[in-house]
Amino acid sequence: VQLVESGGGSVQDGGSLRLSCQVTGNIYRIKVMGWYRQAPGEQRELVALIPTGGSANYADYAKGRVTISRDYGRNTADLQMNGLKPDDTAVYYCYALVVDEYDRDLDVGCARWGQGDQVTVSS
Repeated sequence: VQLVESGGGSVQDGGSLRLSCQVTGNIYRIKVMGWYRQAPGEQRELVALIPTGGSANYADYAKGRVTISRDYGRNTADLQMNGLKPDDTAVYYCYALVVDEYDRDLDVGCARWGQGDQVTVSS
């Protein structure tokens, strides 16, 4: 199972970016997909996530500026970020809780991470 991210980059203060993540491999089902971020010298923190069939959850700082969406047919999760600020500069990581085919009987999910996408917001 792999998570492949795309869409990071550099924008000006107030700009927008869209990150995409696709889960590939021997998947039975995906329980949760989401995005985390980690700024230099900081701990990794939640941005947003969606449980399969559930509602999106956002970090307080992301509410109103960020929208997470999933395409269940393509096993993807997108993160639309608007009104970006320099404080949003970080490496953004896709996250998925995946049950692979070998674990389908137990339905036990394993946390998977993408490679990380640098997002830089300049003032």
